[in-house]
Amino acid sequence: MASVVVRRQIVITLVALCVAIEFSLQLADWGLIGNQRLRQTAYEFGGFWPGLLDNWNPNYASQPWFMFVTYSFLHGGLAHLVFNMVTLWSLAPPVIKRVGGRGFVLLYAAAVVGGAAGYALLSTGVQPMVGASGALFGLAGGLLAWTYMDRFSAEQGLWPIAQAIVLLIGLNLVLWWAMDGQLAWETHLGGFITGWFFATVIDPRPRVDTTKKPAKPES
Repeated sequence: MASVVVRRQIVITLVALCVAIEFSLQLADWGLIGNQRLRQTAYEFGGFWPGLLDNWNPNYASQPWFMFVTYSFLHGGLAHLVFNMVTLWSLAPPVIKRVGGRGFVLLYAAAVVGGAAGYALLSTGVQPMVGASGALFGLAGGLLAWTYMDRFSAEQGLWPIAQAIVLLIGLNLVLWWAMDGQLAWETHLGGFITGWFFATVIDPRPRVDTTKKPAKPES
């Protein structure tokens, strides 16, 4: 029971951090605390800026390294935050059930960095990238990797895996169109690939119930 509480607290902590940061930025946007440049300052110091991997001057010495993580705690507004946190709340339980709290943290962290790497390698823009969606696509990639291993080992059809991947691609296309091209699909792709790979490292064993054998046909 204690382990279940600890695992739940991990997700709650992640959600609380993201909510607290965005709520503070919203209050600043409304002129209730600080100044209205607080969001811009947060993006300048915590967002992922591809130019910092080139010849841009960082705001502090370790920014080109820290931004591979800090971007995931910032969001572009309330709608962005709510969508990501609801998704996190739905994806986290099956991951934790599979590999526990430690495995979840490892997969989430790897996907955060992998999402940033995908954006760094594939994006041609200069604007900052923020949001937890790289990690979320990493969780989705990890779950699909485990489902693939389980179904393959059980000699079950793999069509559900293909359907899920097509659905994710379709979701990205719709969001890209709805956001007038302002979607960091590169982060989603990097997070997904990283999540798929690291899931097979964290838990490489298929979960197949060998106790259930098909019934013999009547003669």
